[in-house]
Amino acid sequence: MTKFLLSSNNMKFPVFTGNLNEIPSDSKKVISTINQYSYCIAEKDVDFSEALKHSDILLPDGISIVLATRWLTDIKVKKIAGADLHQFLLGYYDEKGGSCFYLGSSQVTLDRIRTRVTIEYPHLRINSYSPPYKSRFSDDDNDKIVNAINKFRPDVLFIGMTAPKQEKWAYSFKDALDVKEICSIGAVFDFYAGTVARPDKFWIKIGLEWLLRLIKEPKRLWKRYIFYGPVFVYLIFKEKFVQVIYH
Repeated sequence: MTKFLLSSNNMKFPVFTGNLNEIPSDSKKVISTINQYSYCIAEKDVDFSEALKHSDILLPDGISIVLATRWLTDIKVKKIAGADLHQFLLGYYDEKGGSCFYLGSSQVTLDRIRTRVTIEYPHLRINSYSPPYKSRFSDDDNDKIVNAINKFRPDVLFIGMTAPKQEKWAYSFKDALDVKEICSIGAVFDFYAGTVARPDKFWIKIGLEWLLRLIKEPKRLWKRYIFYGPVFVYLIFKEKFVQVIYH
């Protein structure tokens, strides 16, 4: 259910084409998402591009990725957001009496997440760690983070440190972590905690969730959507041109 559908910076991205219940649960894996912003950033950030390329599951998160994939390959994929992955795994491991660990965000946000998870998924054990707010962790920071996670030994690790930091960290420390599933889900921490309101399901269904988020947070998100939107279109057209020339 994973095919190499998108290219950027001479890298092939293994976009997931199935449903969440088709993700194998019998092996350790890194699950990431790709959207138009991360696609563009990966064009210049080789380490980020490597992290996405080597994700065991790379979910198509965003209408732009869905449409671009269909145009370039004639393969239909369904948008699967980080929030969808988060909800699915919470339910899955709640039924099994499993455990989850949240890495990232402030302690206030993590406490709100813990409160909600405890109510909605009572059979799920939960722990968390709020790392120092800095662009790059020291070796000591990383040791403390890894030790906190491994001491708890969760089934699933949710990382919310924004792209590309979270994906690169997951890729770098995958082998050191005693956890089944490592999921980079970014803004989902704030959505689930209620510190940032996610747009109504109507807007999500018609593919305009991004527009509502831009209207609500223009200062923070304008570059992601207004600037990188045209950049993404250019890169996809360039990829299509290459396809036409070589095929």
